[in-house]
Amino acid sequence: MNAVASENKISELLKERNLSDAFNLIVEQYKERLYMHIRKIVIRHEDADDVLQNTFIKVWRYLKDFKQNSKIYTWLFRIATNEALTFINQKKKKAEESFDNYEQYLSNTLESDEYFTGDQTQLILQKAILTLPEKQRIVFNMRYFDEMKYDEMSEILETSTGALKASYHHAVKKIEDFLKTV
Repeated sequence: MNAVASENKISELLKERNLSDAFNLIVEQYKERLYMHIRKIVIRHEDADDVLQNTFIKVWRYLKDFKQNSKIYTWLFRIATNEALTFINQKKKKAEESFDNYEQYLSNTLESDEYFTGDQTQLILQKAILTLPEKQRIVFNMRYFDEMKYDEMSEILETSTGALKASYHHAVKKIEDFLKTV
């Protein structure tokens, strides 16, 4: 089922108040994309699984209240992004005692991650992305990897399109500068 047909079917099920079938279709249609989105934020496979599960718990909890003022896709990505950021912030607080730099820890984790399937070039790119501030990292990943449009990102991140374009531009520049030093 393509994205538009999926959105329409979910919308139809929600109008019928068939929440169970709507939720099942959401999970079926979006679990992989949401997982990849979350994984780019939290890095570790195990953490991404936990955040994805928390995301779907929130989706189920609030599905009955979804007013369909936005696309289901952007609503899901907003929840996933917020859950991932909450998770990262909790990890950073816990890590303050044991790690001076949480992003450096994540960067080191990439090399030993059995689920990371990229080559050396992809590893270097991921390390460069991890040097970015959190918001720039999310914007870069959404634009570069997910090829998301700025208006969709704006709805998900609740930030102006202009600010997102600026964040992406700064992120690209920082990544280019990082790659020059490697």
